[in-house]
Amino acid sequence: MPKGRKTTEASAGELDSRLESLEQAVEAGQGRVDGAAVKRGRAVLERASLRRKLSADHTVVGFFGATGSGKSSLFNAMVGVELARTAATRPTTSQALAAVYEHPGAQAADADELLDWLEVRDRHTIEDAHETETPRRGGLGRWWRGEAAPPAGGLILLDLPDFDSTAREHREVVQRMAGQVDVLVFVLDPQKYADAVVHQDFLSALATHDAVMLVVLNQVDRLSESEVQPVLSSLSSILENDGIRHQQARAVSAVTGQGIDELRSDIRAIVDRRSAAQQRLLADVRQSAEELAAQAAADELPQPGRRERDVLAESLGNAIGIETVVRAVKRSYRLDATAFTGWPLTKWMAKLRPDPLRRLNLKSAEANPEVNRTSLPALGAAQRAMADGAVRRFTEDAGRGAPDAWRDAIRDAGIADREELTQHLDRAVGGTDLNASAKSRWWYPVAIVQWAALAVALAGALWLLGLAAVSYLQFELPPTPRVEGFPVPTLLVVAGLLAGVVLALASAAIARAGAALRGRSVRRRLQSSVALVSETRVVEPVSREIDRCNTFRRAVAIAGRGDSK
Repeated sequence: MPKGRKTTEASAGELDSRLESLEQAVEAGQGRVDGAAVKRGRAVLERASLRRKLSADHTVVGFFGATGSGKSSLFNAMVGVELARTAATRPTTSQALAAVYEHPGAQAADADELLDWLEVRDRHTIEDAHETETPRRGGLGRWWRGEAAPPAGGLILLDLPDFDSTAREHREVVQRMAGQVDVLVFVLDPQKYADAVVHQDFLSALATHDAVMLVVLNQVDRLSESEVQPVLSSLSSILENDGIRHQQARAVSAVTGQGIDELRSDIRAIVDRRSAAQQRLLADVRQSAEELAAQAAADELPQPGRRERDVLAESLGNAIGIETVVRAVKRSYRLDATAFTGWPLTKWMAKLRPDPLRRLNLKSAEANPEVNRTSLPALGAAQRAMADGAVRRFTEDAGRGAPDAWRDAIRDAGIADREELTQHLDRAVGGTDLNASAKSRWWYPVAIVQWAALAVALAGALWLLGLAAVSYLQFELPPTPRVEGFPVPTLLVVAGLLAGVVLALASAAIARAGAALRGRSVRRRLQSSVALVSETRVVEPVSREIDRCNTFRRAVAIAGRGDSK
């Protein structure tokens, strides 16, 4: 396989990779970065797709120049026949003119399709031109046929309208062609080689395309021999200021033929490589990537860490009123514990007290969290400001180090659900299993002992009541049993009542400790529920936006430099 062919295939593979990366960058940057830059990137992708479907065997070389630069004369000198009308005899037109050379074995339809895409209607093949026109000595026909080996690919030369024309349609054609041709030949003249129009509007804008650019200084026959080199040096200095540092201006004369053979050799070398189309597209991709790179982060943005996420969840929990629920849980637990383990003669009073969990609509374990709403107090201005401030701080920390456009996008992603965030948090609280109706194991033995103590006290009271009734009726009974001088029935009453009261006081103390434990457990559950909402409604959107920012950065780097560093 020829060496040039391997180079072309390598360039095509590199082009595939960079086009894919540019597409990723355009998609990631859509709606985030400068819309004009994204639009131009998409135009590059569309143009590349169309160009790659057309002939890869033809190299399109466009001749660009200002009025009076001798561009058409140079074009004729290259072709070898008077295809382009020059000077005053050339009519003003907005149409490009094409001279086509087909290498052996080429399909004419391939060139036609390519020229259709370029919208060039005025077409001439070199062979046809030599049959109808008087060839100029040393023209392309002689050049190609004089070679020992035919060129590797076909060639299309385009003579374009003057880019400084006052006719708007002329300039539109030139600007469109500047974005489509494979090789750009800028023809300058000694009088206007420093003209701002060509340098600002074309050369500076295409500085990344110097690999597919040729700059020629035409009409050097109008200069003395001592003037040529200073003018070339001045032109080279201007090109360097334009950002074109790898182009050496060529001195040519369409009248005397000076430099024409060297220019033909340069073009022949480009045609033989058959990589100009890929190189042009690579330059387009690089230029678009450099424009997008101005809006990419300098470094990879880190994802929010565990600490930042925990702080956000805690702040949102405080705003929604988790502590209010925790206090209600502890109060409800103590009321339930008292109602279950208190002194049977007074514990019913605990049931008369309002249950704070029931008032918050959080007591029922059967409530559907999708439709259940808590009765937590509505967020006031302070609580809402607390929630908004927590989200804002989180997004600002997450976007630190990002360009303004991406920082705004990260912030917007974090606050996108701000209006409904409190509703989601309320549902999360309502759907959390607070274990509100669960009874602690210690309640059961305490309740049994309480009832046993009451039974003892009642037994003693009934005994005493019986003794009083028998005494009233004047019946004789055996002496009442005594312990250390105290009647047993009296001891039973006192012991039963005293045991009940002491046990009630002890169970109240145990209930406070149990309430504290349940409060801590409920706080963890509620915080976990709030954290889940925080993750899905704030953290995940922010993380996706950071991923998008990093994807944009990596894709731009690969498209522009071929690596992601």
